Amino acid sequence: MNLLSLRRGCSAKARERSAQRRVLIIVENLPVPFDRRVWSEATSLRAAGYDVSVICPKGKGARKGYEVVDGVHIYRHPMPFEARGPIGYLLEYSTALFWEFVLSIRVFVTRGFDAVHACNPPDLLFLIAGFYKFAFGKRFIFDHHDISPELYEAKFSRRNTLWRLLVMLERATFSIADVSIATNASYRQIAIERGHMDPSKVHIVRSGPRLDHVKTMPSDQAWKKGRQFLVGYVGVIGAQEGLDLLMRSVKHVLEKGRRDLQFAIVGDGPTLGDIKALAQDLGVADFVTFVGRADDSTLFTILSTADVCVNPDRPNAMNDKSTMNKILEYMALGKPIVQYDLTEGRFSAQGASLYARNEDPIDFAEKILELLNDPNARARMGELGRARVLEELAWSHEEPKLLQAYDMLFERHA
Repeated sequence: MNLLSLRRGCSAKARERSAQRRVLIIVENLPVPFDRRVWSEATSLRAAGYDVSVICPKGKGARKGYEVVDGVHIYRHPMPFEARGPIGYLLEYSTALFWEFVLSIRVFVTRGFDAVHACNPPDLLFLIAGFYKFAFGKRFIFDHHDISPELYEAKFSRRNTLWRLLVMLERATFSIADVSIATNASYRQIAIERGHMDPSKVHIVRSGPRLDHVKTMPSDQAWKKGRQFLVGYVGVIGAQEGLDLLMRSVKHVLEKGRRDLQFAIVGDGPTLGDIKALAQDLGVADFVTFVGRADDSTLFTILSTADVCVNPDRPNAMNDKSTMNKILEYMALGKPIVQYDLTEGRFSAQGASLYARNEDPIDFAEKILELLNDPNARARMGELGRARVLEELAWSHEEPKLLQAYDMLFERHA
């Protein structure tokens, strides 16, 4: 038997081994397939022979209550509003939890599942996973997307009773999880130290970009609005994303007499209206294009056209320990980056980024201008970032780690 035949035989055995493994993924953050990490996980599991169902919210471009995409069965529930305050989050999460449980019953009865793969936030999905674990012996794998106590602190700038409740919910989630997936080393440490989870059960699976999805597009100079340079941003627009700091950086650029660059902001979120109003108040609105949520073709066209990409995430415990997907996508497209100096942001980008003094929008603006004034540095940093993604951080490097975590999940129960 030659090597190719042997590999085919091993792959066939792997598919046969996982053929009876049925997985229910629950995510509230975004609808799939727009949640890139969850969609990568779902399609990788499907390709490995798993039977995969996903429960998620409805959203723009994802309104169908049920559909099958690339072999993945997607069940979507309504989300009547997007919360802003603590009471609003309580109502949002309660509504989502109700629909997630209802849909889980539908999947359980019609298709079945052997494991619940719960993605936070919020840290309430252990209630659903725990029900199926203790009532029916199902497995529970926790996909740790966000550190909820730090996220609450970033949004509301306080540690109070609700913050302590979030710590308790996080600990409860880890306590009943059979296996946990951490998006980086910082999250793994939290699972072990604060969640008291056995280190052997905590696997790091980073949110690497899929290179068959994140593709360089032909540039479209129309996004520059007749100016020489384009600075790009993609992501959620919320309090902790620091778009208010970025608007002040734009103001500093204009105060220095630069009128040759345009900023393109791709994304949506609860503070988008506030940021647009701030841009008007600061007198920078003509130099900022708010694109809103965009399809992939538009998104990657804008980023491919950009000369520099930015991540103005406000320095706090949440952002310092979190890996931001936008950083990896910028790098995959070979773009130099400006960001504040945060632990996981520096780990991801390394030499592909300049790092501004934390919460200093003037220094952030100066770093943008430094790159725009140096085409050689831009090219060099872009090449470094692209190479790092290809060699270490792309999803192709993370997929085997996901499948290994799943093998452990099922072997422990066997």
